[in-house]
Amino acid sequence: MRIQESGIILFTENYESAVDFYAAHMGLHVRERQANLTVFDFGRSYLMVERGGVGSSAEKSRAQNPTVLRFDVIDFDQAVQELLDRRVTVDVHIHSWGTIGVIIDPEGNRIELKKA
Repeated sequence: MRIQESGIILFTENYESAVDFYAAHMGLHVRERQANLTVFDFGRSYLMVERGGVGSSAEKSRAQNPTVLRFDVIDFDQAVQELLDRRVTVDVHIHSWGTIGVIIDPEGNRIELKKA
């Protein structure tokens, strides 16, 4: 198998809110936009946001969503500050294996920034 590109599809209940969050707050570039799906550049892959999911006002449990969106960032402190400036809550955790910043999107999905 020769993979050209990988991607993640995220099904959302509140599609417009999710698209706004990933574009305006997370700062992802919109590659393509249609009525029911939006494709963002996601490092060397893509993140596709579509209608048809189930949102949560709080962080989803692993049973509800066993996937975490992970951004390995070169300048962790700068990335955290950029997100804070865009009014995104980032909860920083320092572990023996590395540092992460935890973000919960409007649908209750967990996102992590990892210090590269």
